Amino acid sequence: MIRLRMSSADAHYGGNLVDGAKMLQLFGDVATELLIIQDGDEGLFCAYDKVEFLAPVYAGDYIEAVGEITQVGNSSRQMQFEARKVIAPRTDISASAADVLEEPVVVCRAHGTCVVPKKCQRKS
Repeated sequence: MIRLRMSSADAHYGGNLVDGAKMLQLFGDVATELLIIQDGDEGLFCAYDKVEFLAPVYAGDYIEAVGEITQVGNSSRQMQFEARKVIAPRTDISASAADVLEEPVVVCRAHGTCVVPKKCQRKS
């Protein structure tokens, strides 16, 4: 699990909206950590077979990204990911106000495949 605040540099569209590709970048970081734990190697991300953008993400939002390996092949690892908004700015109150959300808001889900070549696997 990683948690990261979206910055104004992440805002790509009007209204401080963050590009959905930022969630995929976070999933890539989660995948790398999972592969290091599983295999002792960063591996390579091959493909996403499903990506769902479910809610908008804005600069100032805190996003928590989680993932898990759901299937292990000889060199492939199937994974699923979820990104949740856990803190949101409250600029209607003041420029620095924010709320911890009672219930995280799922902003993105994805499934993908990573590969760790056999010669790079150090754990089993």
